[in-house]
Amino acid sequence: MGVTTGAVWGRAEQQDYRSRVRGTLLGVAVGDALGGPADTLSLAEIRAAYGGAGLLDLAPGYGRRGSVTHHTQLTLFTVDGLIRAQVRRDTGAWHPPTDLHRAYLRWAATQRDWGPDERRAEDGWLAREEWLYARRDPTRALLTGFGDRTMGTPEFPKNPDEMGPEAVARSAPFGLLVGWEPQLVVQLAVECAAQTHGHPVACLSAGAYAVIVHGLARGDSLDGAVQRALALLTARPGHQPVCDALQHALGAVRQGMPTPARVEELAGDGTADGLLAASVYCALVGEDVRHGLCLAVNQSGPSAAAGALTGGLLGALHGETALPPAWLAELEGRPTLLELADDFAMEMTQGPALHGPSGASPGWLARYPRA
Repeated sequence: MGVTTGAVWGRAEQQDYRSRVRGTLLGVAVGDALGGPADTLSLAEIRAAYGGAGLLDLAPGYGRRGSVTHHTQLTLFTVDGLIRAQVRRDTGAWHPPTDLHRAYLRWAATQRDWGPDERRAEDGWLAREEWLYARRDPTRALLTGFGDRTMGTPEFPKNPDEMGPEAVARSAPFGLLVGWEPQLVVQLAVECAAQTHGHPVACLSAGAYAVIVHGLARGDSLDGAVQRALALLTARPGHQPVCDALQHALGAVRQGMPTPARVEELAGDGTADGLLAASVYCALVGEDVRHGLCLAVNQSGPSAAAGALTGGLLGALHGETALPPAWLAELEGRPTLLELADDFAMEMTQGPALHGPSGASPGWLARYPRA
């Protein structure tokens, strides 16, 4: 698996990129936090609990407002795995899906262990964040997919009948690899989705979502990014349900004012392709980030995944300053999210200065060990 060699980064380009990286990760988390309390509720139950207009603000979940679910946890470990892959590339051991799998196994340890194990120097800094050692309703597919050290692959996937949206919801960071060719972004997201969600619909939805984020992070419009995703998917077996879902989302934009009923129709029975379509629709028709996120979570399907996916798109499109500041102020784990986002942006734009032929930063390699 290779990458392209991007142009030298100027200061303005680095600042814009960092804003989009921050926006993507914070957007995933704030959408996840908004939708989490409504995740198991029908639209009628959401309105009964939060008023006739539905859920329009952060609500208590897991003992506090602004708490995140497993979607955000796994997104963080996706970023950690991508940084580690770049660092390990210097050694000649270049296989990003393996590095991502190792990162996801570190997440799985947070679901089993009481807290960080300081003896595991190879864990790096993220796995020592105590707030991540909390079960936030991970699905059975996630726990079984990462329940042993065997890595699922597209040829031999874990949970081959699993079509849920969880693999898609951890895939936004793949799209932030702006120096990669789009088809390679799709491939990496597909390979990593197969580690827990082996059905082609789930894998290709993850690939489509990642490459849409990739287009946005490179400055494309959302409509243009979706069109590119459609063009890339058509060459892959089993693409039809995902392409149909995306086309349905684009068509729904022209069907009048957005309503919860239209979001529910797109989301369908909560499978990966439906949630992908609903999130694209909400990001396209939302008047601003707040409106788009509220549209996404006020429906009877998996509200946390819908919010996370929509937030990732809007954050990549607009950058961090477009996100609702009052929600960010209460967001669980915001310091960790920002620290990891800035590390990712620094690695992608200035990696050779951190670990290159001229020498390596001991502090960086302590944070992201090559082991």
